[in-house]
Amino acid sequence: MISSLFLRPLWALCLSLAACSAPDRAENPPAAARAAVPAAPEIPAIPPLRTDTAGQAWVERTLAGLSLRQRVAQLVFPWISGQSASANPGEQQRMLTWVTRDEVGGLIVSTGSPGALAGKLNAAQMRAGVPLLIVSDLETGPGMRLNPGGTRMPPAMAFGAADDTALARQAGRATGAEARAVGIHLTLGPVLDVNSNPANPIINVRSFGESPERVARLGAAWLLGARETGLLSVGKHFPGHGDTNVDSHVGLPQISGDSARLAQVELAAFRGAMRAGMDGVLVGHIAAVGIEGPGAPPASLSPRMIGMLRGPMEFRGIVFTDALNMGGVTRRYSVTEASILALLAGADALLQPPGHPQVIDGIVAAVESGRIPRPRIDEAARRVLTAKAAAGLHRGARVDLGAVAGAVATDAHRELARTVAARSITLARDRANAVPLRRGARVLHVTYTDNGRGTAGGVLQRELAAGGVTAEHVRVGPATPAATFTSLRTRAAAADVVIASIAIAPFQYRSLGIGGGMPGFVEALSASGKPVVAVSLGSPYLLDAFPSVPAYLLAWDAGAAAEAAAARALLGAIPITGRLPVSLPPHHRAGEGIDRRP
Repeated sequence: MISSLFLRPLWALCLSLAACSAPDRAENPPAAARAAVPAAPEIPAIPPLRTDTAGQAWVERTLAGLSLRQRVAQLVFPWISGQSASANPGEQQRMLTWVTRDEVGGLIVSTGSPGALAGKLNAAQMRAGVPLLIVSDLETGPGMRLNPGGTRMPPAMAFGAADDTALARQAGRATGAEARAVGIHLTLGPVLDVNSNPANPIINVRSFGESPERVARLGAAWLLGARETGLLSVGKHFPGHGDTNVDSHVGLPQISGDSARLAQVELAAFRGAMRAGMDGVLVGHIAAVGIEGPGAPPASLSPRMIGMLRGPMEFRGIVFTDALNMGGVTRRYSVTEASILALLAGADALLQPPGHPQVIDGIVAAVESGRIPRPRIDEAARRVLTAKAAAGLHRGARVDLGAVAGAVATDAHRELARTVAARSITLARDRANAVPLRRGARVLHVTYTDNGRGTAGGVLQRELAAGGVTAEHVRVGPATPAATFTSLRTRAAAADVVIASIAIAPFQYRSLGIGGGMPGFVEALSASGKPVVAVSLGSPYLLDAFPSVPAYLLAWDAGAAAEAAAARALLGAIPITGRLPVSLPPHHRAGEGIDRRP
């Protein structure tokens, strides 16, 4: 059923997008063209932000009781950490001030233990005049923020490699159960970017893959699972961050596709998720130069791009900006000006604006001067309140602290993470027939990280030892001296197999490249005929660094579940059945993968 969760055919969407947004087209297609388009049967969609009659009445009653300043404050979502009050009492007091003095609409929360975060959010809700909508990024499951203590799931691309909608739906359900247990109501996910550009520095494994159909199908499945627990979902990064080569935390990425390209690729995934009842869309700081031309503003501030959501895409859910402290906006605009422009463009919720009290003042002044129409504020505030009602906050916002421990990192959720990790393992090549490893083989295991330190590769090493493979383990990084690699080449000569595990994953302000002596080390060993197995614990796009490596295994993540699955695959303890959800040009095409059975 999930594969049918699309709105109109892509040609119809393309026609409507071209009519509304292409700068060189008329407002509407010619009458003859309209007459020639046959009516397409519509599959009933699940509406966003569903609430009951009592919730709707609460929204209107609450909105009627808010002043202009209070309505503006409802649109603002500042950032807090997940630390407990005892660990960071200063932040706790600031948070409570934001709730009581500024009357913000919600908070976006970062990392903390489940108990600490739940207690902190309960304290905030106790003091809120209007219940707070609590938002968080949970791309790799609840363990991304409930850390330590939550279930860490593999990233989206691992789900793409397994390509199982049932697993995606179960992961959404598990994420929702743990998030709601601690007081998180809305997640900024799923990631609906189609990762068609291997050089993309920030999306990468955060995407389900390069196929719009797969991204739509798995994204829809994930959010349907989340919906079952009451967790609201806000897909990102509209209109698509997958075909970019700039990190929007640093600068302003551009997408050059015209309306037809966007309809066929980037927007198809969003439409599928909307069809499945996605509650909101996060609009990225991305310039759609193919539609708006040179000098295009970020989509998050663009009336044309947000108008595309409300017009031809017929989306009626809540629209968030991406974080307003990111370089994609701060390099060109003040925070207050960016916030005003976002609201004028049609955004409803302002995510993470620095200095939010001044931002609220500036927006109120813009309304009072006539720059922002008052109905625009009312519309946005109504959507924020409707999201709160859809999350059930009109019935109560605090969670049962005694129930938190039993709801997070359950045996079932951890087993699900292990299952996804195992099903996602992909063997792109094995020219030396090195996988599985021979029992008793002497192995040199070299792990590369961006700083040469950390825990990456540790679980892989431990599981190999438990499986009877003795391996020497060394960590290296871009600053590792050449003499170390010279020594490693000598030690490799005495090994039967060399495992080169590489833990590189997208993160803001960080390069995805492999530096230092690691590429040359792997290439030299490969050229000598030594069996080398490169194991990706993150980005799949590593083969340009060592194109001659005879074996390439992808585990997609450096989390414990993924590393354990990689080890078991290397040991021949589990079947290898994953398929590449992205191309690795010029080395491998999407869909490739070698099956290995125990």
